[in-house]
Amino acid sequence: MARDPAWCRAAVAMMAITGSGSAPHGSQAHVRLEHVTKRFPGNGRRGAPLTALDDVSLEIDRGEVFGVIGYSGAGKSTLVRMINGLETPTRGRVHVGPHELTALAERARRGVRRDIGMVFQQFNLFRSRTVAGNVAYPLKVAGVARPERDRRVARLLDFVGLLDRAHDHPEQLSGGQKQRVGIARALATEPSLLLADEATSALDPTTTGEVLALLRRVNRELGVTIVIITHELEVIRSIADRVAVLDGGRLVESGSVYEVFAHPRTEAAARFVGTALRDRPPPETLARLRRTHRGRLITVRVRDRAGFQTALAATFLRHQVTAEIVFGGIGELQDRPVGSLTFELTGPPGAVDAALAALRDDGADLVEEDD
Repeated sequence: MARDPAWCRAAVAMMAITGSGSAPHGSQAHVRLEHVTKRFPGNGRRGAPLTALDDVSLEIDRGEVFGVIGYSGAGKSTLVRMINGLETPTRGRVHVGPHELTALAERARRGVRRDIGMVFQQFNLFRSRTVAGNVAYPLKVAGVARPERDRRVARLLDFVGLLDRAHDHPEQLSGGQKQRVGIARALATEPSLLLADEATSALDPTTTGEVLALLRRVNRELGVTIVIITHELEVIRSIADRVAVLDGGRLVESGSVYEVFAHPRTEAAARFVGTALRDRPPPETLARLRRTHRGRLITVRVRDRAGFQTALAATFLRHQVTAEIVFGGIGELQDRPVGSLTFELTGPPGAVDAALAALRDDGADLVEEDD
């Protein structure tokens, strides 16, 4: 079915109203957390008090896709609930657009929440309602008149590719289709901010790719700021512009996806990167390499610089060091190389030390895989 031009005009109008669009990094922050801490008190059942977030400060630009990653218990879900005003911090401030949520009463926070859409891991669709009925539900709650509800539902279902399933019920849909309905429902009130909480973790890889492509369209065509909460780095790698790493409730690293993936500065970020890229030998593989290779093992991160590998080989040759690649992988992220290579180095006494010193002087990021 051809796209209704009115839907495109509505998207342009929404961008103008919200100030969204493909805004460059550094534009007005859409979400800002300032030194946010959240502690849950302990009791007889839960035991000791729990610090879910610990002095977290970050900014999310209007119009970007921002990823938040962390293992289970890192504080990701609490962060989402802070942004949509369902939790208030023990200390610190939360801003969404021009509003400081932490200074508002609950009734006023509900008003801000109407400009925030939510996409959930388990879809949270009403089984008793049709696809169209699920998308229309938030509009009905908001008091939108029936003719406008019908027009908006049709446009949204066309946008997510499910207009022909409007009268089906959720049990007739696949997981990916259910999530597309969830996205349409989240967009029904024309929010400027969309929060996706583990939105693809219940889906297979192919369907995950389709849902991520749809979210990217939502960002690019409708100008909606998207915050993706996930433990899957492949999701961040596929869609996000910038990323923050949470570990034990603390923000340990943030920056462009490329910088965090290619040059992680913290152990927590490095663990995530290793999981996604599989370019560093895991402990069992490293133990086997040590048994079968008598030389020194080093891992060098690939640099985004022309001739990097040629310069690396020249340094080894100049110091009479033989370098054999025994592990590693190089991929591409945001059109730039990313990955690492593990070498076995052999040569005259002192030659390996001299070669490594020369590499460090040249700015190489390397790790000696010592026993």
